Amino acid sequence: MKLNRDSQFIREVRLKEELISSYDTFPLTLPFMQNFGTVSFHPNLTCLIGENGIGKSTLLEGIAIALGFNPEGGSLNFSFSSYDSHSNLDSFLRVVKGTNRAKDSFFFRAETFYNVATNIEELDKEPAAGRKVIDSFGGKSLHEQSHGESFFAAFTERFRGNGLYILDEPEAALSPLRQLSMLARMHELIEQDSQFIISTHSPILMAYPGAKIIQLTEEGMEEISLEQTQHYSIMKQFFEDRDRLFHHLFA
Repeated sequence: MKLNRDSQFIREVRLKEELISSYDTFPLTLPFMQNFGTVSFHPNLTCLIGENGIGKSTLLEGIAIALGFNPEGGSLNFSFSSYDSHSNLDSFLRVVKGTNRAKDSFFFRAETFYNVATNIEELDKEPAAGRKVIDSFGGKSLHEQSHGESFFAAFTERFRGNGLYILDEPEAALSPLRQLSMLARMHELIEQDSQFIISTHSPILMAYPGAKIIQLTEEGMEEISLEQTQHYSIMKQFFEDRDRLFHHLFA
C-alpha cells in the first residue's frame, strides 16, 4: 500500500492550552477534551470513531473551520450559512500543516449536504461567464438525485485528487455495496496523492489498509486497530453467532 507522506497536507492538531482558562463550557466540556494531547494524522487515511454524542463530529468540524472551510461544508470557496450552530472549538485548535499544499479540498458533512446542494443551485442562478458549479458534481442537480446518489456524485465527480478531504460520516446514505465503491474511489484518490480525515461508524471504511483509527471515549483518545473496535466485534458476533446475540438482546 502506497504511503503518501509527501501528500500529508495536515500533520497534526494540538490544543491551544494557553487560551483555555476553564473547561466548564461547551465544547471544552466534552470528555476527550480533558486529555486532548496531540492528534497526529496518517498521510493517507485517518478515521475518528466513537459513540454518538462523544464529539467526533465536533472535533472534525473544528479542524475544518480552523482550515478555512465553511461550517456546513463545501470547498474553501463556499461561504453561506443556513443555520449558525457550529461550536467555537476551532479557536482553540492549532493545526500543523505539511510542507505541500493541496490542489483540491472539500469538507463533506452528511447532515448538511442538502444545504450545500441548495447553495450550489443558488450560485448557478447568478449570471456567470464560466462553468456552472453543478458541472463539477456531474452536471445533474443534486436535489434531483437520491441522498446516496448525490453523496456519491460528490465523491466521484467533485473530488479531483491531490486533495485534502475531510468527511463527516460519509457512509450515512450509502449501502454496503456503495461503501465498497467509495472505498475504491478513496483508494484512487490516495494513489493520486490525497489525504482523508473522516469520522465514521463504518467498519468497511475503517478497514482500508493501513488506516489510522483514533477512538474517542469518555477517557480521552487512543489509537486502536480495526479488530479492537466495537464496530468490528459487534458485527463479527452478529454474523458468526447471531442467535446467541438475539437471546441476550431480547431476554
